[in-house]
Amino acid sequence: MTTTTEIAGFHRRMEALEEAHLSPLATRSYPARRATAEPDSPLRTPFQRDRDRIVHAKAFRRLKHKTQVFIAPEGDHYRTRLTHTLEAAGIARTVARALALNEDLTEAIALGHDLGHPPFGHVGEQVLDACLEQRYGMRFRHNEHSLRVVDRLERDGRGLNLGDAVRDGIVHHTGPVEPRTLEGRIVRLVDRIAYINHDIDDAVRAGVLDHDELPRSDIAALGETGSERIDTLVRDLVDRSREAGDIVQGERAAAAMDRLRTFMFERVYLGPAALREHGRIQRMLRSLFDHYADDPPPSVVPDATDPDRVIDYLAGMTDRFAIRAFAELSLPRGF
Repeated sequence: MTTTTEIAGFHRRMEALEEAHLSPLATRSYPARRATAEPDSPLRTPFQRDRDRIVHAKAFRRLKHKTQVFIAPEGDHYRTRLTHTLEAAGIARTVARALALNEDLTEAIALGHDLGHPPFGHVGEQVLDACLEQRYGMRFRHNEHSLRVVDRLERDGRGLNLGDAVRDGIVHHTGPVEPRTLEGRIVRLVDRIAYINHDIDDAVRAGVLDHDELPRSDIAALGETGSERIDTLVRDLVDRSREAGDIVQGERAAAAMDRLRTFMFERVYLGPAALREHGRIQRMLRSLFDHYADDPPPSVVPDATDPDRVIDYLAGMTDRFAIRAFAELSLPRGF
């Protein structure tokens, strides 16, 4: 049985290590700031516990069957929402270590940032947002739903009771408000660095893009391959952030990355190949939304409203579960 002395000894040792090795700007692991107080662990810091809770969450496991860019790809090497999450977490941890910031906090935020993403990538988010606004006058944002997942939906409605800094980083990894910690700001930037470059890789593999079509000046500035571009952007991020005492990019690297992102929206995310499937996805998700709005499914959260119940259920679906649910509702059955 763990004793109070063992917990206190580990706590003091971790505090001493952080004081000796972390930047003064880094977020400290102690004290744990949670909605519900818990005894500290004798083997893990509070942010390590948060990271582990996220990895063991059902919503995290479902990410392996949620679209990143390509819908139900045939090949084994295309990214999913899960592999994007893991790549972003690895890059973010590298940046945190280079800047002597809190690696465990950074990793926990990165692993949890997309837990609330609905099926079928960005088009799925757009459809749910439009349906919610039309029927209930509400909006859907995956970052806000990610926070609801960890706060309310996991553990059969009890939530994960994550630390405040992790929750802040998850909900503000996108949107108008910056995370309050440097670790959260790392994830906010690295999320883009990761998805822009691995989505280029997947688009070329799928034949949607030819490598020679990529903007030559930006490729020349950042690198010919995805790994070269990520390395360039990470080095720039670390160097500029170290100088600024904040999480920032150099102007040249940021501008090149933004142009690549615009190019990807024009040619891939909203390009002809994607739009061919968008209409089908929209019809399917709208049908599911209307069905569940008329007959809301049960919820693990006692005080869930009807809109909550619809969105919790739909946003929690994997791509294949949504397809199966649509087929069951739409296709005739034999006697």
